[in-house]
Amino acid sequence: MDVGTAEAVESAGPDARTAALYARDATCRGLGITLDEVGTGRARMSMTVSAAMVNGHGTAHGGYLFLLADAAFSYACNSYGPVTVAQAAQVTFLAPAAAGDELTAEAVERARSGRTGIYDVTVRDSAQKVIAEFRGQSVMLAGRPQAG
Repeated sequence: MDVGTAEAVESAGPDARTAALYARDATCRGLGITLDEVGTGRARMSMTVSAAMVNGHGTAHGGYLFLLADAAFSYACNSYGPVTVAQAAQVTFLAPAAAGDELTAEAVERARSGRTGIYDVTVRDSAQKVIAEFRGQSVMLAGRPQAG
C-alpha cells in the first residue's frame, strides 16, 4: 500500500494511518517526540526536554509543552481517517519542567459530532506529576464522519 496517498491513508486502520502521518512529521521526529500509542480517538506521545528547549527561567519553554500536547491531539483526532486539523486549542501550564525531564502527553477524545471534536490532553513528567492540561477542538477537512 502506498501510504503517501490520502485514499490509502484514509482506508487504513488507525495504526497505519498514524504511522503514515508520523513518517511525514518532520517536526516531531526532529524534536525526538515519539508516538508511543494510538487508538481510535486517543494517542500518547513522549519527549525528553533538551537543553535547547529551556527558556531564560531555566524551565521548559511553554511552546514546546504546547507542541507536545498539540501533537498528541493531532494523532488522536486523525485516528478516524479523514484529514482533521485543529480549529482552536488552549493550554494551562500547572508545573515547570526542566532539561532532562521525560514528558508524556496523553490525548483522549471527549466528544465528536459531525465534523468537529473535542480532545483533552494531559502532559505529565516521569513521576506522573501533571505539567499541563490542553483542550483542543478539531474540524474534519474532507471525507465523511464515521460513527463513533
